[in-house]
Amino acid sequence: MATNPSFAEIEETFELLDDWEDRYRYVIDLGKDLPGLPEAQRSALTKVDGCASQVWIAPEIREEQGAAHLYFEGDSDAHIVRGLIAVLRALLSGRPASEIAASDPLAEFRKLGLDSHLSQQRSNGLRAMIERLKSLAAQAA
Repeated sequence: MATNPSFAEIEETFELLDDWEDRYRYVIDLGKDLPGLPEAQRSALTKVDGCASQVWIAPEIREEQGAAHLYFEGDSDAHIVRGLIAVLRALLSGRPASEIAASDPLAEFRKLGLDSHLSQQRSNGLRAMIERLKSLAAQAA
């Protein structure tokens, strides 16, 4: 498995996996490949409220080609949530902040079918992570 697959590669892998348990394991494996966050970056400033598990998103805004681009690392104490962060990174990290602010990441997650296979708490947490990223992007744009 590629260390940092693109969202398109993740979509392709999902299409190849017939069983939802295999897809779920794949998302967990993506999370295992995340580098994690140093303890110093796990703070109230990076903590995402609204998640059942502990979640931190550490953003970095870089000026590239005359536009602000949002990059981020993330971590969680839950394996599946780490995987969701990995999918979000593949989808959003490195894109222009204005694009992220105007995007609909939940629609992309629906393409994977993840929205219908997550518990209500996990879905709420995913929405909280997306809202945080879109808010950071809107501020940067």
